[in-house]
Amino acid sequence: MRLFIDTTAFIALEDENDENHKAALSYREKIRQGKTAFRALYTSNYILDEVITLLRLRISHQAAVTLGETIKQSKVIRILRVTAPIEEKSWEIFKKYADKDFSFTDCTSFVIMEQEAISTAFTFDKHFQQFGLQTAP
Repeated sequence: MRLFIDTTAFIALEDENDENHKAALSYREKIRQGKTAFRALYTSNYILDEVITLLRLRISHQAAVTLGETIKQSKVIRILRVTAPIEEKSWEIFKKYADKDFSFTDCTSFVIMEQEAISTAFTFDKHFQQFGLQTAP
């Protein structure tokens, strides 16, 4: 099965002060040990952008560079690209859900997950569930 990794998971893994840090570490360990159904891990270039920016602000430039390089060089995590058609579908979702506070990046994740048949996200963001997707942990 496939798992999409969201910004909140990456941040929780790296930021010891994040309220979800321990839960994120525990879940990552379950994935590493094969104790979940997930064998293929995905994220997007928009998520990478958010993670690098937030880590620079929260921790340091070096922490952002280190994680960015780790993700970019990973043989386990595949970075999916937000293309122009994905942006357009994301924009339609963003416009449609005025009653939700989805970020545009959230919307790109929703579209990518749909297109790639990924039903679960490793996230601590309630927006994925609001959109009808499964979340872990």
